[in-house]
Amino acid sequence: MSPDSEAFIRANTAIGTPPLVPEIELHLASEVTPLWHATEATLEQSQLPPPYWAFAWPGGQALARHLLDHPERIAGKHVLDIGAGSGLVSIAAKKAGAARVTAAEIDALAVAAIRLNAALNDVAIEAESRDLIGGACSWDTILVGDMCYERPLADRLTAWLRTLAANGATVLLGDPGRAYLPKEGLTEIACYTVPTSLDLEDRATRETVIWQLGGTIAI
Repeated sequence: MSPDSEAFIRANTAIGTPPLVPEIELHLASEVTPLWHATEATLEQSQLPPPYWAFAWPGGQALARHLLDHPERIAGKHVLDIGAGSGLVSIAAKKAGAARVTAAEIDALAVAAIRLNAALNDVAIEAESRDLIGGACSWDTILVGDMCYERPLADRLTAWLRTLAANGATVLLGDPGRAYLPKEGLTEIACYTVPTSLDLEDRATRETVIWQLGGTIAI
């Protein structure tokens, strides 16, 4: 994590807790647009993706809540949190007793935020900046919080996750009804009502489901 990235995150966020997971602290932004503009100005680039890492999205909140409330699903596991964003789900997995947690994010600022947030919560998480989708997998549990918002990404991700599930991995997704959630092979595990910001969503709460993709249902 570069000092510049750390300084940028500290300057443009405040420490707060997600509504559904108050036991976890994160560096969070209150609005998308000012942070988005600040990111583009700092990196001297335009047309950057939104700073997803600075917000606790409903899929991630629900999945984090579920892991904390059901640590038996994750205890002792080797976990990959794909598209980890702020690291919320990774932190919850580690707090719930996972043996090893890797948070994968291709956004360099997100990787820096994950490391800051892990330190804030006194947990050890491995941050990975490579694009792992489609590659070999050494993890037995794959966690996906709110990743089905864009068709090309969702299609590529789903194909990979189906292969991993067929090979014995447990795949859990937290999703608040995004358009490109896979339509087949899902089993509902739990459902949560997640408070959301109208700066991010079109409503004040979202019903968010924890799904298992393929495989034998986790105990």
